[in-house]
Amino acid sequence: MRQVNRMLRRILLYLSAARWARALMAHFFLARRVARRFVAGETLDDAIRVTKTLNEQGLLVTLDFLGESVEREEDTHPVVAMYCRIAEHIKSENMQASMSLKLTHLGLDIDELLCVNNLRRILEAAKANGVLVTIDMESTAYTDRTLRIYRTMRDEYHFDNLGTVIQAYLYRSEEDMRQLAQEGAHIRLCKGAYLEPPEVAFPEKADVDANYIKLMKLFLQEGQNAFLAIATHDENMLAAAEAFIKEAHIPDERYEFQMLYGIRSQRQKELAASGYKMRVYVPFGDAWYPYFMRRLAERPANLWFFISSFFKS
Repeated sequence: MRQVNRMLRRILLYLSAARWARALMAHFFLARRVARRFVAGETLDDAIRVTKTLNEQGLLVTLDFLGESVEREEDTHPVVAMYCRIAEHIKSENMQASMSLKLTHLGLDIDELLCVNNLRRILEAAKANGVLVTIDMESTAYTDRTLRIYRTMRDEYHFDNLGTVIQAYLYRSEEDMRQLAQEGAHIRLCKGAYLEPPEVAFPEKADVDANYIKLMKLFLQEGQNAFLAIATHDENMLAAAEAFIKEAHIPDERYEFQMLYGIRSQRQKELAASGYKMRVYVPFGDAWYPYFMRRLAERPANLWFFISSFFKS
């Protein structure tokens, strides 16, 4: 079964990046409908409606305007405008929310300076409205550039309302987390959702899980002025985090839990009811296909849910 799941994951991650598959599924009504389990909708109004509902349930939110690498500078303009609008709505509608974004969506594959200038505009809007921004981590082709841009914007431009992501399945992440903890960084720790070779990433789930717990403890121990978002749906990871937080007397202001919209919703509410900060990652937009496929790849149960939905339709 483990080999079957690994093969399914590789296939789904391949399909997440295949343009022919994206073009096919984007026009498939049933696929779009089932994807709504994991995506708030295609418009900002959809995202605002979902955010307010989650806030009423005691849950925090981070909003992600879906999209990945763009090919032309002009394609970045509506992305920047949307994030500025999101920041304004978070403040004006008193939502308990932050924002998450991808650097390739801001033009990193075109020109790094273009990306940095676009990010600066978004961060200025976020700062003016008191909104935290997290730079999502993409594949290992972008790890060094993402961390460099994060540090540049955080330090040179004094944007304190900025965080980024570290992926536990990469071998390099232990050293990255150690350095970031000493810097007092705001970090979301996740397992990783891209297809990576065994030269750079742990191929076995058990090793990724062990490294996740190791990195979580390391960061909370060494990052006295740092903040950790513990992003996982895995009950073993959650239990390990709760136990360590109590054992090490980690202050509430130094961490929160994060989960994806549409996955383990009841558990999210339970964590919030127990007094933990619990933030839900809420994506929206019409570029839902790559995100949706990566969610299917993460857990076989998601794939069976997707397939069974067709038979119920």
